[in-house]
Amino acid sequence: MLNLPVPVVSPATNTLAPPRQATHDAELISMWLHGRPLNTRRAYQRQIKGFLSFAGKQLTQITVGDLQDFSDTLAYQAPRSRNQGLSAVKSLLTYGQTLGYLTFNVGAVVKLEKIANDLAQRILSEDEVQGMLHGEKHQRNHAILRLLYAGGLRVSELVDLKWRDLKDRDLKEHGAAGQVTAFGKGGKTRHVLLSAPTWQKLMELRNGGDMDAPVFRSTRGGGHMCVSAIWRIVRKAARRAGLEGDVSPHWFRHAHISHALERGASMALVRDSVGHSSVSTTNGYLHARPNDSSALYLAV
Repeated sequence: MLNLPVPVVSPATNTLAPPRQATHDAELISMWLHGRPLNTRRAYQRQIKGFLSFAGKQLTQITVGDLQDFSDTLAYQAPRSRNQGLSAVKSLLTYGQTLGYLTFNVGAVVKLEKIANDLAQRILSEDEVQGMLHGEKHQRNHAILRLLYAGGLRVSELVDLKWRDLKDRDLKEHGAAGQVTAFGKGGKTRHVLLSAPTWQKLMELRNGGDMDAPVFRSTRGGGHMCVSAIWRIVRKAARRAGLEGDVSPHWFRHAHISHALERGASMALVRDSVGHSSVSTTNGYLHARPNDSSALYLAV
């Protein structure tokens, strides 16, 4: 005979009480982070650690005032960075209430700062992209820059690529010679076709590598490169090309989307190729770089 646990009955309602999902903050945070991409987990862990260190108390004791005071300490950061930190805390508190770990979600009443849309400032021109590509003579690094742009990949998707994620495709009528399978946000998988020149640059890195070997190897240990290494490669390439601003790997993705739309790709195709969750996100690139404006119709 099985020795099953006796169900816990709530005396107030005479109904079965749900099992407690987490018994302490660390367990809740671990559950909240579960299944997220490695780089996202690291960023969230850093942000939550900073908040809890500032508050100096358990999550169950956090007040609205604690969140507001924490927000004030981030005043020196850029608006986008401030919102990222607060978003992580708000997400954790919402998750805690959903599981019943927290009786009240104090994060719900704390609003994020409205940020001006500066997308247009972060879209590289075609000449700027070509300048960065032509200036990068290192074989692996050139292939990285080229794939960031040609594939519209997020940097987290690029560093995780293995050779099994690349597949030959003979689509001469479309000018495609290969396909990359990218694993993106929310566990979404998408397939991106690559031109023959870009595919050739990638294949030159292969050297008979194992199918589970990383496409872009780190010079330290031979494993997958880290995101920070890609950032350094991009920033050096930008400086060589004489570009100003804090150019990041994501700027290549912005450029891919904008240039594809300008060259006639449909919004639905671009949305699917880059993995946007909604066509409205893709549409934002048309507003960031309009081809026409009422201002051009004025006699001044």
